[in-house]
Amino acid sequence: MAAYADPLSSPARILIVDDEATVREMVGFNLRADGHEVTFAGDGNEALAVARDTQPDLIVLDVMLPGRDGFDVCRTLRNESNVPILLLSARGEEVDRVVGLEIGADDYLSKPFAMRELVARVRAMLRRQRMSREAEPVNDAGPSPSTRSLVVGDVTVDVARHEAFVAGNPVRLTAKEFALLEYLARHPGIVLSRDALLREVWGYDFPVGTRTIDVHIGWLRQKLEDDPARPKRILTVRGHGYRLVPVPIVGSKDFT
Repeated sequence: MAAYADPLSSPARILIVDDEATVREMVGFNLRADGHEVTFAGDGNEALAVARDTQPDLIVLDVMLPGRDGFDVCRTLRNESNVPILLLSARGEEVDRVVGLEIGADDYLSKPFAMRELVARVRAMLRRQRMSREAEPVNDAGPSPSTRSLVVGDVTVDVARHEAFVAGNPVRLTAKEFALLEYLARHPGIVLSRDALLREVWGYDFPVGTRTIDVHIGWLRQKLEDDPARPKRILTVRGHGYRLVPVPIVGSKDFT
């Protein structure tokens, strides 16, 4: 799948996937009113075809679709691109939220939802996407080392190339996992609260009612730690939040 266009200088292209025509129309109307361009799909197979053809900047994806469900569509899309995905579900169960986040969704919203909240979440997701795509200051020689890489012990975050390494080994991260690791790496050793991470990485100034932060921290640990159950790099400070601490390079491991 080709790289998605940067929506900084033009309206964002948003794909709305839902088998209920009334939901598609309502969400589409409000997102158009917010200045975006929208396209639609009514089932999973159509969603994949439209996403591959139009390369949207963001996808609003219902979980309960006929045939190929939203989880399967999300998993497939995440293997092809880092397009932001907002999952919708009428079930609203915690396990569904966690599964959705674990397979690569960027956020999860339970039906019924307030349209203002959906629009606010879309804005926040697009804002984070735009911020992550903003070019670093460059000259003919490219980005300076100080703006290109963040190093905390054996963890290296190459901001310009959107790559991460542990002990020199590449780590395959989703867009949101990378953004979370980058923010932690910009504040090494500092305890960052869940609210601060939610605000700075997800762009939310209001509670979202999900275990978003904990789930993404868990997945970062799966990819960064030798033993995720006994993390040495991303530590929990009970009652306060998380912090990234330096660990010396002691060997290598394939984390991909």
